[in-house]
Amino acid sequence: MQHSRHYPANDFDTIEYEARKRAGRKLGWCIHAAVYLLANLGLMSVALHQGKHWAVFPALFWGIGLLAHGASVWLRTARSAFWNRMVQRERERLLREQQLKQDGNASTPH
Repeated sequence: MQHSRHYPANDFDTIEYEARKRAGRKLGWCIHAAVYLLANLGLMSVALHQGKHWAVFPALFWGIGLLAHGASVWLRTARSAFWNRMVQRERERLLREQQLKQDGNASTPH
């Protein structure tokens, strides 16, 4: 089954599209966290039943991955605003440079 992508046609569609994308990312992280918790509780119970402490390693390394996933999901909004400011500054800088070149070419005789 193929899913057709919905491309925004207006501002409302753009907001709806972005809201659904963000909600999907957050739900994905919540599912990831739930699986992490259940799997690691199972591993911990097996390890403790054996009198060992090996389950701390999968929990630690998977936890690092979960943390990175969470950062990419939950900090994306802040990064987006920062990214947009950087892009705007670069756009303005490039436009100023272009204008200076055009002004310089217009004032020099050919």
